Amino acid sequence: MTIGEFVERDATVHPPALTPGYKTSVLRSPRNALISPRNTLSEITGPVFGARELGEKDNDLILNFAKDGLPIGERLVVHGYVRDEFGNPVSGALVEVWQANAGGRYRHKNDKYHLAPIDPNFGGCGRMITDSNGYYVFRTIKPGPYPWPNSTNAWRPAHIHMSLSADGWAQRLITQLYFEGDPLIERCPIANTIPTVEQVRSLIAQEDPANHIPFDARTYRFDVTLRGRRATFFENTLPGAPR
Repeated sequence: MTIGEFVERDATVHPPALTPGYKTSVLRSPRNALISPRNTLSEITGPVFGARELGEKDNDLILNFAKDGLPIGERLVVHGYVRDEFGNPVSGALVEVWQANAGGRYRHKNDKYHLAPIDPNFGGCGRMITDSNGYYVFRTIKPGPYPWPNSTNAWRPAHIHMSLSADGWAQRLITQLYFEGDPLIERCPIANTIPTVEQVRSLIAQEDPANHIPFDARTYRFDVTLRGRRATFFENTLPGAPR
C-alpha cells in the first residue's frame, strides 16, 4: 500500500457551502475562505477495517433488524465499486448506509415531520467492507420520499445515505444515492446545489436488470469515487504524468 499524500480536493465538483435555497446551509456554512494544509501522517495512514468487525447480516437491511417478520416494501440490491479518481480500486473501505423505511420514515426519535409509521422489522442501517476490487453490495428495502421543513410542501426524493471511510481520513466521504427515474430529484433543493447535471447524474443509482434476482429483488448499480494519492509522501507528480 502506498502512503503518499492525497491530491487536493477539487472544489468545482462539490456544491458551494452556502446555498440559501437549502436553508440549513445558511447556519452551517463557513464565512471565511477555506484553508488547505498539507496532509498529516494520521490523515494518510488510517483507519484500517477488517471483516471480523462486521456481523453476519450487517449488509442485509432486510434481515438485520427483522424480529417478528420481514420489513414491508420493494426489495432491492445495491452494488458497485469504490475507486479513487485515477481509477484504482479502493479495497478495505468501510461503507455505512442508513435510510428511511418504505413509508419514508426514519427509525429515529427526532423524525417527527412525517406521519408514516415505523416498521418494527426494519432498522434502516447497515455496513460492509469493500473487497480487493473495491466492490461492495447490500440488500435493502427501497426508501420512500418524505416531507421536510425546507418549505411548505418540500419533499425529499427517495435516497440512501452513505458514509465511506477508506485507508486515509482525508478520503472520508459522506454522500447519498438517488434512484433512476425519480421526478423529485430535479425539484430537490439539496440536489439543486450541485453545480452541473453530469454531477447530479453521478449521484443517481442506475437500474441493473442483468443482476435482478428473479421474483425477489431489483438491482441498482452505484459506483463511488474517492480522492487519489500521489505516488509517494514527497511526490507531487500526478500518477501517469511525465517526470
